[in-house]
Amino acid sequence: MNNLFDVKGKVVLVTGGSRGIGEMIARGFVEAGAKVYISSRKADVCDAMAAELSKSGECISLPADLSKESECQRLANEIAAREDHLDVLVNNAGATWGAPMAETDEAVFERVLALNVKGIFHMTKFLRPLLEKAAGPNSPARVINIGSIDGIHVPDMETYAYSASKAAVHQLTRHLAKQMAPLVTVNAIAPGPFQSKMMKSTLEAFGDVIAQNAPMKRIGEPNDMAGAAIFLASPAACYITGVILPVDGGIATLV
Repeated sequence: MNNLFDVKGKVVLVTGGSRGIGEMIARGFVEAGAKVYISSRKADVCDAMAAELSKSGECISLPADLSKESECQRLANEIAAREDHLDVLVNNAGATWGAPMAETDEAVFERVLALNVKGIFHMTKFLRPLLEKAAGPNSPARVINIGSIDGIHVPDMETYAYSASKAAVHQLTRHLAKQMAPLVTVNAIAPGPFQSKMMKSTLEAFGDVIAQNAPMKRIGEPNDMAGAAIFLASPAACYITGVILPVDGGIATLV
């Protein structure tokens, strides 16, 4: 029982790990004793966050623009040059966009879908060999995709490309889970409102109202997100795959 939630010594990659939900997850794994690689598009920001997280454990920066298939391939190659296996892939890198329907054009959909959906597929595809090398008897490797409750319910804001992309992430998660079993489990976390750069303006304007309307009466905190990711990566979740786990204080299903 003491080892049921243990991820010490695991090799983990968190994309979009330099801020927001990605940082929360990366920090949780580092503090739990995992060896963590983080990636984000801005090299200086990624390097700075890796240096900060390394004060608590081991964290390495590998910047990449994961909206491009070639960059997904390069990042996978860089991991393969450093590690002979990968225990956990957290596909968190993502983008949002909000605008009225009349102002939402092809470029918006291309930008959001390229990173939020295609990036997840390509990273998983290129890292599958390393993930499968990490698998053992009753001990699969893990892929954790970051979706959103906006892919479960209809959001109030006009974020058409974003909500569509997150619904796609959830279905892609199920599809990958079926294809990659039994060596790799694939699950998704669907976050609700958390303090992040992506949510900053929304929470500044409506945070109190969102918290009051949530069944749990608050906004998500870093440990809520880190705990969910560590659970899905731990021995406790080795028989769970194809699941979309809302971490939202009950907003998507109870409101």
